[in-house]
Amino acid sequence: MRQFKVQSFVLVLIAFVLGFSEFLIVGILDDLGTQFDVPVATVGYLVTIFAIVYAISTPFITILISRYNLFAGLLAMMGIFTLGNILSFFATNFVFLAISRIVTASVAGAAISLGLTFAGYIAPMPKRGWLLSWVFSGFSIASVVGVPLGTWISTNFGWRISFLTVIVISLVTVGLIVLSLPRDLKVKESSIKGQISLFKDKRIRIGMLLPMFNLAAIYVFYTYLRPIITTQLQFSIGTLTILLSVFGISNIIGNLASGRLSEGPGMRAIPGVFIAQFILMMLMPVAFNYSWVGVVVLFLVIFTMPLLNSPIQLFFLQVAEKDYPQSIVLASSLNSIFSNFGIALGSATGGVIVSNFSLDGVGPGGAVYAVVAFGLVVALNRMTQKLFQSHRPNV
Repeated sequence: MRQFKVQSFVLVLIAFVLGFSEFLIVGILDDLGTQFDVPVATVGYLVTIFAIVYAISTPFITILISRYNLFAGLLAMMGIFTLGNILSFFATNFVFLAISRIVTASVAGAAISLGLTFAGYIAPMPKRGWLLSWVFSGFSIASVVGVPLGTWISTNFGWRISFLTVIVISLVTVGLIVLSLPRDLKVKESSIKGQISLFKDKRIRIGMLLPMFNLAAIYVFYTYLRPIITTQLQFSIGTLTILLSVFGISNIIGNLASGRLSEGPGMRAIPGVFIAQFILMMLMPVAFNYSWVGVVVLFLVIFTMPLLNSPIQLFFLQVAEKDYPQSIVLASSLNSIFSNFGIALGSATGGVIVSNFSLDGVGPGGAVYAVVAFGLVVALNRMTQKLFQSHRPNV
């Protein structure tokens, strides 16, 4: 039991440092814009670039490394990830920084996919939903601790020291991986064709679009969370760090609630999540006129962001284990891959809205994607129910 707790901590730490690096840009947008003399909206596209590279590279790298020892693969991914952050630390111009972020993004998705595969391997069946929700919570903890810490460090000591903090945590994480995780984990060998057979399943094709539109809806406004707080809601820089922590706590609560959902109603509860997102986002233009009302709305909508995570992750794993066992690592990566397609779509949409309209438009812009996600989850639940009924034995 002690070994399981240590291993669980290491998997959460992997997610934390990956999330810290990815989300750090949100908290230091203004500082980077000042340093490199580029508009904040342009710096915001670093989020888009990171997410696109993350999403495109992850399936290819995941398929490649899943044919070999997964422990060695995880160490290699974390090594390249650390190198990418070292390059960010030394960036001398905006283009150099963008290239360094591409290096980091290219392996981050494969690293978390392997982490989730290890979670499925080491956790007893009753603990799987719990551990998966905690691994996803690692990203939320990065929002609570990492992003505010990175913002505070950047404000007081410079943005390079924020990246140095990520580098140090990455090196500690690699050391703990070496000391704690099993070294003999491999999955059933299969050709590339055998692994991608997973995509023949219509449930998978519909299901993988859900994290995409869920995160697209959120990131229309989340990419510009710092200017929303300081410009739109008119809070001070000192209050900014506190509010980023509060919103991160909201995200952690949502992740833990996601674990409970996966143990209970699962995907059947998700349509209500997207209805709530739609309502809250449509309220944003009005809510942003009142500082603390705006904070409450942001808190609630950020709470909804991770609720899909554990139910959809378990759904992917269950489909793969039953019908496509050779594709388990790839199935583990789907949530991460398409979440980042969603981040890219949402942040790009937010950039267009902010550049051409104003911050008032980001809420209704995100609400459009919430409607799409609602339609997809209703269709998936109906399909799953019909399949269950068709396989139920006649009495």
